[in-house]
Amino acid sequence: MSIEILNESDYELDVENLALLARFVMDEMRVHPLAELCIKAVDEETIAELNEHWMEKEGPTDVLAFPMDELRPGLVNEELEEGVLGDLVLCPVIAERQGETAGHGTVAEIELLTTHGILHLLGYDHAEPEEHKEMFGLQAELLQRWRSRAQG
Repeated sequence: MSIEILNESDYELDVENLALLARFVMDEMRVHPLAELCIKAVDEETIAELNEHWMEKEGPTDVLAFPMDELRPGLVNEELEEGVLGDLVLCPVIAERQGETAGHGTVAEIELLTTHGILHLLGYDHAEPEEHKEMFGLQAELLQRWRSRAQG
């Protein structure tokens, strides 16, 4: 699995932990072991420009997902599809604010956004109530397994 992490923000990221989390989520979702993912951390101005250009929304956001080869979660006893999962763009400054507001801190928020973004890359969405329930339930389950594994 190729996971590239580029920190173009002024925020000090734990790149190793982020790569381990991304690999964990991709493994749990049965993504091909040779799939590629790029995670880029940027400042508010950069993510606001990307958000406006690609999503036609004004202002900065926390995470943007840009799927490439439209890979989907693998099924048991099914050959996994190789390819490029896509790019995630995170804004650590926004994650810091959101983590404070949520009461779980910046690292937990960055983990949440990374997991959320990977699920988007795998085709999950939350526009409709049923999709929201499925995606956020899966996100919570993955994060819980990640954290219990990290503590164990």
